[in-house]
Amino acid sequence: MIDVIFLFAHKLEAAKMGAGGRMSAPNGQAEEKKNPLQKVPTSKPPFSVGDIKKAIPPHCFHRSLVRSFSYVVYDLILVSIMYYVATTYIHLLPSPYCYLAWPIYWICQGCVCTGIWVIAHECGHHAFSDYQWVDDTVGLVLHSALMVPYFSWKYSHRRHHSNTGSLERDEVFVPKHKSQLGWYSKYLNNPLGRVITLAVTLTLGWPLHYDRFACHYDPYGPIYNNRERLQIFLSDAGVLGACYLLYRIALVKGLAWVVCVYGVPLLIVNGFLVLITYLQHTHPSLPHYDSTEWDWLRGALATCDRDYGILNTVFHNITDTHVVHHLFSTMPHYNAMEATKAVKPLLGEYYQYDGTPVVKAMWREAKECLYVEKDETSQGKGIFWYKNKL
Repeated sequence: MIDVIFLFAHKLEAAKMGAGGRMSAPNGQAEEKKNPLQKVPTSKPPFSVGDIKKAIPPHCFHRSLVRSFSYVVYDLILVSIMYYVATTYIHLLPSPYCYLAWPIYWICQGCVCTGIWVIAHECGHHAFSDYQWVDDTVGLVLHSALMVPYFSWKYSHRRHHSNTGSLERDEVFVPKHKSQLGWYSKYLNNPLGRVITLAVTLTLGWPLHYDRFACHYDPYGPIYNNRERLQIFLSDAGVLGACYLLYRIALVKGLAWVVCVYGVPLLIVNGFLVLITYLQHTHPSLPHYDSTEWDWLRGALATCDRDYGILNTVFHNITDTHVVHHLFSTMPHYNAMEATKAVKPLLGEYYQYDGTPVVKAMWREAKECLYVEKDETSQGKGIFWYKNKL
């Protein structure tokens, strides 16, 4: 098992160094010298979306059906290898070692399946191919296998991209004003409270984005309109089909087998999904805007590229190219690194990258980013920054 994990890491590192578009985030001297906590500019940028697009090589916008499918096949091969090793060899290990081998399998399988989730997410952005029906078919199959309702996520996530950074219309990790915090907030503003808050966020992140309990599986929830409800039912059918398949497998293999092989890695996928989104849009240097100041470009720039180390490659660079992803969401992931490198000189201080280790960053943001308040020192009164003084 250890040999397989080592081989897996070795192959990923090789891909990181040599495969086009599958390298770690650029981490040059300019980024090393910049204080990641320095606030990004909030004035209207001296460039337009058209200017940014012109700075990117045209081929970066090209979607290759063959290349996109190659990443699906690559990930599925890794999933299959780890499944085979786990189900064939772990039970043969002596008792102390098998208890160590299972967590290794869970983590590795969860990470690779998160990469599969990222590809399905690209399908929702029409970044997988030039054919919408192909994107929707692949996205529906992959997301359903991960218990994610494809069309439900596609529509809610699209609205997030249309309203990023808006305190009034965004739908993903929208910070509250101090007056909106619950009475319990002051009791959670301590190490134990932050652990509890992070645990709840990583497990219940989706429904907590909304004013009332909202669920991606509910066709009549507040996330969707009447025109979208039929496809929400289709998404639910996909998830129910996956559940039925798991039920049939559990009848043969047993519930414990399904939990060990599939259930725990799925929990890790869900945790990474929420964590990645949280860290991309929660940072002390990033502003939020109300309707008097918000515009789409400034909102799209109010996001942060992060460094997850080798996981940048496993997650298909959704972690360290998120700024470009928000600017051009139909761009395939394998061109996003080149595009990021091309736009950084133009974006200048408007581009935010933070290489702080993920665990440290997660703890810092949970401590520092509790609510937002107006920036009274600026001319624009609709600009809000994170605060933590309760």
